[in-house]
Amino acid sequence: MSKALSQLGMAMRAGKVVTGDETVLKTVRQGKAHLVLIASDASDNTKKKYRDKCATYGVVMSEAFSREALGRALGKAERVSVAVTDAGFANMIRGQLSQNTEVEYID
Repeated sequence: MSKALSQLGMAMRAGKVVTGDETVLKTVRQGKAHLVLIASDASDNTKKKYRDKCATYGVVMSEAFSREALGRALGKAERVSVAVTDAGFANMIRGQLSQNTEVEYID
């Protein structure tokens, strides 16, 4: 998971990340968000709000990492919601998230 966080930090330094509740929602509504990350320790109400909004606008949403981990990756305080506005960065991060959630069965 640390590779996805470092890629998120790289996207932040490139200016391709927005954070904050209203800013992320606005970015989703405008069609500029390619990936939305919600902290796994966010409230159920917050998760539902973003799940519904992202489904309506066709944006990929993932619940990953803690508030602290997201904030640390971005060089900021704790963050609950993050939107990636660049398709390339979003695909890189999404690729890392899917690789790390796949389960291998070993006999």
